[in-house]
Amino acid sequence: MNSVIEIVSSVSKKSLNDLDIDTALIGENGILDSLGLVELCLQLEDLAATLNFDFDWTSDSAMSRTNSMFRNIGTLEAEFNRQKNS
Repeated sequence: MNSVIEIVSSVSKKSLNDLDIDTALIGENGILDSLGLVELCLQLEDLAATLNFDFDWTSDSAMSRTNSMFRNIGTLEAEFNRQKNS
C-alpha cells in the first residue's frame, strides 16, 4: 500500500471503486468505526515512517466534525501530504 485511499480501502474493507475523495470517514455517514479509525491512524504512521516523517494525527481539531482531517478521504490525504512536505 502506498496511498491514503489504499489504506482506507484496506481498513474499511471497501473496494477502491467504492471510494473517492469525498467519502466520509467519520460522522453520520462515515465508513469507519472507532476501531477502524485507530487502525487507519496506525497504518498512516507506518506509511509515514517509510517516507521518513512523523504523521501527527493527535491535533485538537482531529475529531471535530467541521475541521477534522478525518472528515473525508480528501481532507485526510491533503493533511498527510502537507505533513510529508513540511
